[in-house]
Amino acid sequence: MRQFQTRVAHEVTRLKVKGNQSFQFCSDGAPTCNRLEIKRRDKMKLKTFFTIALMLTMNLSAQTFITLHSFDGWGADPSSGLVLSGNTLYGTAYGGGSSGNGTVYKVNTDGTGFTTLHSFTATSGSLSINSDGKWPSSRLVLSGNTLYGTDRNGGSSGYGTVFKINTNGTGFSSLHSFAMGSTNSSGLYTNTDGAVPEARLIISGNTLYGTTIGGGISGSGTVFKINTDGTGFTNLHIFTARSASNLGDTNSDGANAPSGLILSGNTLYGTTEEGGSSGNGTVFAVNTDGTGFTTLHNFHSFFSDHDGANPLTELILSGNTLYGTTMQGGSSFKGTVFAINIDGTGYTNLYNFTGGSDGSILEAGLILSGNTLYGTATSGGGSGNGTVFAVNTDGKGFTTLHSFTATSGSISTNSDGANPNAELFLSDNILYGTTTFGGNSGYGTVFALSLTNSAPNITSQPQNQTVQAGGNVSLAVTAGASPLPNYQWQSNGQNIIGATNATLTLNSVGAGNSGG
Repeated sequence: MRQFQTRVAHEVTRLKVKGNQSFQFCSDGAPTCNRLEIKRRDKMKLKTFFTIALMLTMNLSAQTFITLHSFDGWGADPSSGLVLSGNTLYGTAYGGGSSGNGTVYKVNTDGTGFTTLHSFTATSGSLSINSDGKWPSSRLVLSGNTLYGTDRNGGSSGYGTVFKINTNGTGFSSLHSFAMGSTNSSGLYTNTDGAVPEARLIISGNTLYGTTIGGGISGSGTVFKINTDGTGFTNLHIFTARSASNLGDTNSDGANAPSGLILSGNTLYGTTEEGGSSGNGTVFAVNTDGTGFTTLHNFHSFFSDHDGANPLTELILSGNTLYGTTMQGGSSFKGTVFAINIDGTGYTNLYNFTGGSDGSILEAGLILSGNTLYGTATSGGGSGNGTVFAVNTDGKGFTTLHSFTATSGSISTNSDGANPNAELFLSDNILYGTTTFGGNSGYGTVFALSLTNSAPNITSQPQNQTVQAGGNVSLAVTAGASPLPNYQWQSNGQNIIGATNATLTLNSVGAGNSGG
């Protein structure tokens, strides 16, 4: 990749008043130059020659999709995201391995050096019991040279484990096996500590935080913490029992949490797939000591507000705004990207998926770089096998970066994979991810997608206007680029302090504003 600068100039606007004096404004990300000639008159006429030039320095590279690894059954169906350390990617495969119960693996970022670090052992009995777990489906978390993860089944009761393993494959240890329980009158499995952990753990100091989709005293799942040495397991929140209604199984706080948590200060944020006031899931917050549980948002019914339904994945946080996805719902019932403030206000659908070229059914979370959110859709796209997409944090600029190709044959093979349902990982302008199916053997892939930088392009220029002397003038321009451009307005070649937005407002315009 090489560095480049680009400058795009467009004529836009000149503001005339009387007396051949001029005032120049420039926007950088562009220098946008607007010449304002002041003629001592009661009216000022915006005539135009306002030039905007976007100046950016960025890495220039062709957008290239590479299949780094196709699973062949020794490890299969990688449904979790990746974690990167140095030049090595680490992940889990839901199936395959020596017993068909999944693996932990690593592969270099150039596709070489694929290694199975751990193959989960065979289970026995109707409850699928073993010592180390079965069917890992969550992204790993890395601390030092140790990887931490969860299995949704297996362990001493068959209802999942928390485990750790060194990055070289040594030192595998089950830190916690979720407890044996029983089925209640509603057919839900209940126990003391939760069951079936599907979500990625997060780590803070020596403490791991996670969720389960079932178990607990009501069978609706839990939020838990555990020390990295396996001690101190604690339920921070047990989701409440649900009541059947015409909207589905509803409650006050949500149920079934297949998504991971994020931590900000002493507050954990997460989502539930079901429950809440309409049975379509919630966004919630809870303190790390288990106090202060708050339902920030209840997802509504499919046929009311179209705000999305059934979020499956962890949120991301930028400033005071949480971003996430819903598997279903939205205006086309194909899933959404949404934003919500950490106090529960300002819920906004940023993008509603149509099921066409953009994708549908979002089972993966987002990542954020600058003002751009990146994610995957499990279905839809050109062949119905899913997409990689980007959208700005204001909901604009949606782009399908890659549409997975059609599969063929009885085992559904192709060159690039099919049905991604895990979050991406971004490093050095390259997105890394996995697909659950497709590839050379139909068992899924690990892929890399390099991002293309686009030159700035002015899409909306300032409009001519007439104002009274002493009045206010607002100049606005819209410019696009990847990454998004930065704006800097100038007067007579000098930056105007604080004028770094796409809109510049001048108050009480008059001859005193003029310049050469």
